[in-house]
Order: sequence, then C-alpha cells, then structure tokens
Amino acid sequence: MNIYTKHGDRGTTSLANGMSVSKSDDRIELLGTIDELNSHIGLAKVLADASLKERLSHIQRNLMQIMAGVADPRNLDYRFTQDETSALEKEIDQIESSFPRAKEFVLYGGCELSARLDVARAVARRSERRFRKVEQNYGADTKAMQYVNRLSDYLYMCARYADYRVQNEKTDQIQDQVVRNIMKGL
Repeated sequence: MNIYTKHGDRGTTSLANGMSVSKSDDRIELLGTIDELNSHIGLAKVLADASLKERLSHIQRNLMQIMAGVADPRNLDYRFTQDETSALEKEIDQIESSFPRAKEFVLYGGCELSARLDVARAVARRSERRFRKVEQNYGADTKAMQYVNRLSDYLYMCARYADYRVQNEKTDQIQDQVVRNIMKGL
C-alpha cells in the first residue's frame, strides 16, 4: 500500500472514522499542531538527560493517544483520565521546588535544551487554543484539553530548570578556575 492516497491533492483528508474533511478543518488543524508539538518534544529529547528523555517519551505517547481521540472521538479507548494530568502537576511541583525561580521576565534561550523546550511550550499553547476551537465546534475530551494545558506549564518549568542547571555549571567552572589561579600563585 502506498503512503500517498492523492485525496490531499483535492484539499481533503480523512478522519479515523473515514469521514472526508477539508485540510483546513479545525480538527485537522489541531491534529497538525499536536503533531508539531510532538516533533518539538522529540527535538528536545536529543539534548535531555536520561530521566527527562524517558519522561518526554511518555508525554509523546500521551500526545499520540490524544491525537487518536481527536481523530476518532467516539472510541472510548482514547479517552484521557485525570491521572496523567495529576502526574504532570506533581512533577511541576517537584521541579519548581528544586531551584530558586527567577521573579523577572524570562529571556528565552539560556541554553539549547531550554530553547527547544520553550518552542515546544509555545506550540503546546497553540494546541490549547486549537483544542478549545474543536471543543466549541465538535466537542472534545476535556481531560485531554486539561492535560495539554498542564503540559505547557511542565515544559516551561523544565526549560527554566535547564537554564538554572547550565547557569550553575558556568558558575562552578568560574569558581574552579579562580581556585586554580589562586593555587598557581601560592
């Protein structure tokens, strides 16, 4: 079977139930935005440590489940539960309590990992807006919507923690160099 169907040549595509819809349909826009989010998370995984990489992989699987639910909203197997959102909230709280968070506005791009996470966060926010539009026009899984909202908060905290770690490594390197210079002078 070929990957191309040629239906898209006419500006249409199909949902999981076989319904043909315009490629500009709100549901297709949402699916594309979540797919983009998933891709940006994959890009961030390349730089993540093993623990964050594992967590981001889990999030990617959740996003695939959410996409399946958007494409086939009547299939209850794709419904989301509060458990995943609660787990994200717990992780956000743990991350936030592990370092002193800056009180001023953040200038993104403190390090490459945080920059990638911030791009993913911005796409997650767009996913939230698209989800709301789908919910208004067609109905949507509100638990999945809540998860995407919390995911953007999670990505924000991960990015700030990545910046914090890089800044502390730089500070440690400077202090080590100062100590070496002092030792040379003795």
